Amino acid sequence: QVQLVESGGGLVQAGGSLRLSCAASGRSFSSYTMAWFRRCPGKERELVAAIIGSGGRTYYADSVKGRFTISRDNAKNTVDLQMNSLKPEDTAVYYCAADRIATFIAPRPSSYDYWGQGSQVTVSS
Repeated sequence: QVQLVESGGGLVQAGGSLRLSCAASGRSFSSYTMAWFRRCPGKERELVAAIIGSGGRTYYADSVKGRFTISRDNAKNTVDLQMNSLKPEDTAVYYCAADRIATFIAPRPSSYDYWGQGSQVTVSS
């Protein structure tokens, strides 16, 4: 069993930055692909960024490429999402998720085994 606890959301003006962090309990953190999803108002949950267990491969949605960076520290059991140049359309609840298949990045929420509670990010124009 893995528990994920997120922190770092909040309110920021357009063009600003925020950093989300996700701390995982349990062992074998490097055995999980970690991802950040978001649910924008009125939309389905979407994959924003992901990183495989070793940290050797990442994925970014086209809408965040060049602005967001995902990173993980397997010694500390944490995964972070650095968000720069934020836009009002980035407003969403952001979720940390873990997939027991550590070498593959799955695009669908149903592929992920564990979820954080969600963290609100609001970008004002």
